[in-house]
Amino acid sequence: MKQPDQQQVAKYADMLAAMGAEPRLRIVRALLAAHPDGMVVGEIQSELGIPASTLSHHLDKLKNEDLLKVKRESTFLRYTANTDALQELLTFLYAECCTRNQAINPETIVRIHK
Repeated sequence: MKQPDQQQVAKYADMLAAMGAEPRLRIVRALLAAHPDGMVVGEIQSELGIPASTLSHHLDKLKNEDLLKVKRESTFLRYTANTDALQELLTFLYAECCTRNQAINPETIVRIHK
């Protein structure tokens, strides 16, 4: 696997930093659970109990780092997890820990049940 360049590493660091705040990580997890339909702002607020005054700030931060997608539906904004960006981020991490040097056994991270 080709090594990521400095710009890619900076991008991934920004993405991880955006998810480093507990409310934002909870938002990403909730939107992944609601995938592919996503959630409107009121649903996110109701499910996670994040005050409206701070929720928009958290959503903007995640959107700015390309971790969320947003689509207007009438008067509502529907947010979905950007699974392509998250997969790219996880692949970046996975490549170092589980493929090149085998620091972590991949089966301990991902278990696919049949």
